[in-house]
Amino acid sequence: MIAVVTSGFPRRSETFVLNELLALDARGALGAVFATKPGDGSPLQPGAERLVGRVEVLPAGSVEERGALVADRLAGRGISAVHGHFAHQPAAVARVAARYLGVPFGFSTHARDARKVDLEELTARARAAACVVACNADVAAELETVGADVRLLPHGVDLNRFRPTARRAAGPIRLLAVGRLVPKKGFDVLLDACLRLDAPFALRIAGDGPELPALRARAAPLGDRVTFVGALTHHELPAEYAACDVVVAPSVVDAEGDRDGLPNVVLEALASGRPVVAADAGALGSAVDVHVGALVSQRDAAALAAAIDLLASDPGRRDACGRAARQRAERRFGLADCADRFVAELERSYA
Repeated sequence: MIAVVTSGFPRRSETFVLNELLALDARGALGAVFATKPGDGSPLQPGAERLVGRVEVLPAGSVEERGALVADRLAGRGISAVHGHFAHQPAAVARVAARYLGVPFGFSTHARDARKVDLEELTARARAAACVVACNADVAAELETVGADVRLLPHGVDLNRFRPTARRAAGPIRLLAVGRLVPKKGFDVLLDACLRLDAPFALRIAGDGPELPALRARAAPLGDRVTFVGALTHHELPAEYAACDVVVAPSVVDAEGDRDGLPNVVLEALASGRPVVAADAGALGSAVDVHVGALVSQRDAAALAAAIDLLASDPGRRDACGRAARQRAERRFGLADCADRFVAELERSYA
């Protein structure tokens, strides 16, 4: 049985945490779940209701105090390991709890979480861990430089929830962008690209966050061609993918060096059989290329616009990219297979 320490749970944007906890639970391997802070209070993603009642939110305190509390809660429960879901506070608490219990610990890392840890401490933490999982090649490379033995295990996408649907053949091209409204998502670059488009278009941006006022102002010259639809759950998102022609992921490295790994939206778009136009930031290039859409330089509004215009002008190309996108999702990112690999790696590492 494996105990997991995560960050805020549940959070609408972190479906990867939810999916991997559900995978452990389905196999009878999830002993307990602790969170270092409360969830974000947003509507629950499908499946989260099965776990929320089992999550204990840890009180404020030092890493040592919190780890000791976790160990106390787990005493006598047959826990074989403590796994931190994120490299920063959750991994630190997991390490302390495991030390008290006399069992191994490990952690999963995703993107910014590894960059929140002092390099010396990250090095020590990674080298002491029995299991280090990275969900994308970008963050895996960072950990390998500090001597960690990293397992690269991408997150999966639900191939039944996100499925290809028929697309209409005429009318303005319908664009969709999904993500938190924060600088690293690059939605300002997307709006600049829309000003350069030759093709008639309609853009929907699904998400919420601190950049909303600035993005609304930037979108004002585009009028009703841009719609901000707010944050959506996996109950609502499949319909958004079904209604669009192209999904755009214009990610950037922000002023603080933060960047995406491989965002959920890319996997969901692939599974939905939609072409993806993405910027080459973080690990987006590991899933997006000319076969499924286009990969352009980050912060290059002109290149982003040109890639969208090309797809807008060629419905046959869009169809071919959509078919290849679904095939890629099935071959590399199916949730069941990815979850199986994640659970198998934890069981192997903690045996």
